[in-house]
Amino acid sequence: MEIKTFGVIGAGQMGNGISQVAAMNGLQVIMNDISREFVDRGVNTIEKILSRSVDRGKLDAEEKEAILGRIQTSTDIKDMADADFVVEAATENESLKFGIFKNLDKTCKPGAILATNTSSIPIGRIAAQTGRPDKVIGMHFMNPVPVMKLVEVIRGLATSDETFNTTWALSEQFGKTPAEASDYPGFIANRILLPMINEAVYCLYHGVGTRESVDTVMKLGMNHPMGPLALADLIGLDTCLAIMETLYEGFKDSKYRPCPLLRKYVEAGWLGKKTGRGFYEY
Repeated sequence: MEIKTFGVIGAGQMGNGISQVAAMNGLQVIMNDISREFVDRGVNTIEKILSRSVDRGKLDAEEKEAILGRIQTSTDIKDMADADFVVEAATENESLKFGIFKNLDKTCKPGAILATNTSSIPIGRIAAQTGRPDKVIGMHFMNPVPVMKLVEVIRGLATSDETFNTTWALSEQFGKTPAEASDYPGFIANRILLPMINEAVYCLYHGVGTRESVDTVMKLGMNHPMGPLALADLIGLDTCLAIMETLYEGFKDSKYRPCPLLRKYVEAGWLGKKTGRGFYEY
């Protein structure tokens, strides 16, 4: 299946990154969000990243303008009617995603593939909100999208081979390395990563070490590029909590219970880098 027009629902950190990568690889992109403010902020983020690439000699000015020219902005989901492939990259909230997929199913042409960038919610549950479960798939990009090479590709119970193969090929077209994961809560990446982050928060909660000590041990002792608490701030503590709650609900296993300190920070509005305060101050 040939993909020419690529839709993205969400212009935030993940959505604008996915839009940038798609536009850089020649696709016509429709980047949608609920308000003009959010969409404009997403475009400004892409423009700044591309400008830095121009300054470093990795991209010329004409290429930058061509990439930006391939990105159409939208605040109406009906603009996705012409898209061949749509990736939803909204907040990690099950009811929100269900509503988006119901609307996309009504709006998009029958052959369009509907993918979700969810990091934890089962694909089959999302696919059941549509009349085309065979064309629904998980396409989980890593943050920051333009830099990170991995895409988890997750097929639901009803996902067709054509949908899977198209998504796999599209990931490779984007210069990514796809990895197949089965449809369990958290898939592979976050089933491993988020319990580690949650345990790091427990270490801080129990006074086992300071935030700096916890992160230093993991960086220098385990050769991680950044510590788990700093990484949680980058991901967003609200997203971390949502994923842990999905794991806990999905497996009914106490090892996935979110740390009370993580919940406390989220309730206080300390969500990480995006709010200027998380485990660290920004």
